[in-house]
Amino acid sequence: MITLNALVAADSVIVPVQCEFFSLEGFGKLKDTVSLVQQALNPGLEVEGIVLSMYDQRLRMANMVLEEIRHIISDRIFETIIHRNSKIGEAPSLGQPVIIYDATSKGAINFLNLANEFMAINQSELLKTV
Repeated sequence: MITLNALVAADSVIVPVQCEFFSLEGFGKLKDTVSLVQQALNPGLEVEGIVLSMYDQRLRMANMVLEEIRHIISDRIFETIIHRNSKIGEAPSLGQPVIIYDATSKGAINFLNLANEFMAINQSELLKTV
């Protein structure tokens, strides 16, 4: 219910997709939910983009998920991919974001790159709010 309420109240949504098999199923369900919300409750809702996460290029399944998502909805995938990184998992146990916990880690750098990419895409919208 929280997801539905959030989608009804939101202008846009960023969809994180783990590069694992069951994530494809979850992605399909969320895509259907977003479509229903757009049709019935929030026609202005937009999918801002899809962020691929927990990516490990050494794993065949991760590469298969990456290719499948690119095939399904290639125009909305952020270029930045969040790679599997132990620091991302360790940081919350200390109550810190990964950028504070270890700013030089691959995970922190991935998230900074994602933030920069998001801001570059939405620069004109961000300037309107100032």
